Amino acid sequence: MPRLVVVSNRVPVPSPKGSTATAGGLAVALEAALKSHGGLWFGWSGKTSGDREIEWLEIRDFGNVTYAVADLNRRDVDEYYAGFANRALWPLCHYRLDLTDFSRKDMAGYFRVNRSFARLLAPLLRPDDLIWVHDYHLIPLAAELRHMGVKNRIGYFHHIPWPPADVLSTLPVHDTIMRGLAAYDLVGLQTDYDVENFAGCMVREGFGRALGGNWYESYGHRFQVGAFPIGIDTDIFVQMAEEGLKNPIAKRTKESLNDRDLVIGVDRLDYSKGIGQRIEAFSRFIEMSPSAKGHVTFLQITPKSRSEVPEYADMQKEIAELTGRVNGQLGDVDWVPIRYVNKTVSRAALAGLYRIARAGLVTPLRDGMNLVAKEFVAAQDPNDPGVLVLSRFAGAAREMDGALIVNPYDTEATANAIGRAISMPVEARRERYNSMMPKLREHDVAAWCRSYLDVLSQATEPQSEGLRALS
Repeated sequence: MPRLVVVSNRVPVPSPKGSTATAGGLAVALEAALKSHGGLWFGWSGKTSGDREIEWLEIRDFGNVTYAVADLNRRDVDEYYAGFANRALWPLCHYRLDLTDFSRKDMAGYFRVNRSFARLLAPLLRPDDLIWVHDYHLIPLAAELRHMGVKNRIGYFHHIPWPPADVLSTLPVHDTIMRGLAAYDLVGLQTDYDVENFAGCMVREGFGRALGGNWYESYGHRFQVGAFPIGIDTDIFVQMAEEGLKNPIAKRTKESLNDRDLVIGVDRLDYSKGIGQRIEAFSRFIEMSPSAKGHVTFLQITPKSRSEVPEYADMQKEIAELTGRVNGQLGDVDWVPIRYVNKTVSRAALAGLYRIARAGLVTPLRDGMNLVAKEFVAAQDPNDPGVLVLSRFAGAAREMDGALIVNPYDTEATANAIGRAISMPVEARRERYNSMMPKLREHDVAAWCRSYLDVLSQATEPQSEGLRALS
């Protein structure tokens, strides 16, 4: 069995006691895959090292997994991370051309850091290693490794949406981005819609040709493209939710509700999440439903995100002001419609909060998958489950057929869906819950990991006969 090498923007190095610092399901699944193969996890430490260039790695072994991390200097963080990755690629992939800020200096920093990562990673590789690169921060990494002579199978997984050709082509260096992706052996995307968009970018824009069977040829290299919808650690999260009612935060929240119905939303502070539109929809629901006033509370948990990016700082102020305005207009001396929490809450506490909620609002304007939707359903009491209200623009909507699917841009319709979720009879709620849980159990994060690595390690190139020409 080949060794697995995982490359991600940040690496959750375990503590000396051996526990992984990051408790997220993805980190747990990748760590499990690494342990089963024996492997290496490489990436940024999350630390900033003043003005020093990337020139050394901190390497630690925990069992059969090696963690190799590098610090970035302030310039690297500004240009590679806060700049090109999160002010150009992130908004572009979320269809926000109005927020896409392209800078050639940031672009140069993005490619410079990827080149430095390749230079540090290459000496650590073995000839039969299987390399799995994660997300938009590291698109050029395979091309840099190929330039250095690395011939290993290299896969890439794109965790966020992939935009259509007309959106991608607004980026001045979109051809370089596509060339970088063509250097991989397998490009994994979240949904079939993302695959369709990627194919349009590749073929319609003349960067490559379709060979059939999800194979493409571009810049002299053949590679596969496929949809691999990511899951959660379902059984673990079910158990966490069952125990979550004992969590102090969940217990205090339930007591403070005084038998009011709870509606919950959990998101990073990001313009792609539709938090402002969601607050407007909940406000409209209260206005439309006099009986809900004083009897339904919306809890929005929104940890700060990328505060160094100006658009995020502006958004933090806007959401706080909107929440205050709604509470001032609709609240009473003994009740406010919205509780807005601007800090991180542990997964154990979230599991308990999901379980006591009558409805979960997951209404992004655009999202690759959105695991909150899956965690909310997994956390429910099978005998008295809450209802998921889900945006049609989240990748999860392609799988979660028991959710109430909404257009987050339609305030009135989303408000009506909230009312429907709150008043839905228990039999209907159980039916919706039971239609989703088998899929969450079967297609969990471990299955996602296995399915991707199986394709990456076993795929063989198609025959050359009958190849389709460029369109």
